[in-house]
Amino acid sequence: MATDYDAPRKNEEDISEDSIEELKARRSDKSSGVVDEDEADAAEGYELPGADLSGEELAVRVIPRQADEFTCGSCFLVHHRSQLAYEKNGMQICTECE
Repeated sequence: MATDYDAPRKNEEDISEDSIEELKARRSDKSSGVVDEDEADAAEGYELPGADLSGEELAVRVIPRQADEFTCGSCFLVHHRSQLAYEKNGMQICTECE
């Protein structure tokens, strides 16, 4: 439970003045304003302007891994040999994942 350290503290007189009914009413008031909403449901109906890419075609030229490159065994990205940190059991690890 979150504590507001800036709120004034109650002394024993203030605490004894609160009745059980008042405390129950305050507790139910605080929880009545809380609304549980699923973020996925809320985002489902929201559409970005100009986001319709159904008619677009993606043209990417794929270049195979070169002789001076390696695939990191941790992040699976292709790096230049200069970024090789170490090799253990045939698995090459880049300096970023080290």
